[in-house]
Amino acid sequence: MAMAMRLPAIARAATEMASAPVGLRRLLCSNATNFSFLSPQANSETPARPQADPTTNLFVSGLSKRTTSEGLRTAFAQFGEVADAKVVTDRVSGYSKGFGFVRYATLEDSAKGIAGMDGKFLDGWVIFAEYARPREPYRPQNNMPPSPYGNRY
Repeated sequence: MAMAMRLPAIARAATEMASAPVGLRRLLCSNATNFSFLSPQANSETPARPQADPTTNLFVSGLSKRTTSEGLRTAFAQFGEVADAKVVTDRVSGYSKGFGFVRYATLEDSAKGIAGMDGKFLDGWVIFAEYARPREPYRPQNNMPPSPYGNRY
């Protein structure tokens, strides 16, 4: 009996759906194949991030909290002579902040290190390696000249 009462409601909903505007029908219909609101637009490309100049110093991001400097060194040592490897850690917890730096002896080794480790797994996480950008000089936020006594605040 309850099923017989539902059939007219279902049929009415189906006819209303068929007469709905195309955009609304596409939004509400589960078998719609063209979800233009979900796919990125082909003509609106995001600008590419400028690449850093090749150096022997690499910036490595996406590191696990458990990755150590020694583990980073051994992973990158497969591709050349590593001069230094440093995982940046939190002062309080001692865990990795998720990024670090690897310095190779030559530019060729650093290029091999990027090619070999960019997008690969290290300690269960996908890491990304790129040439490190130089640190920008510190500029005070206010227009005051730097204090001769150091930054106290």
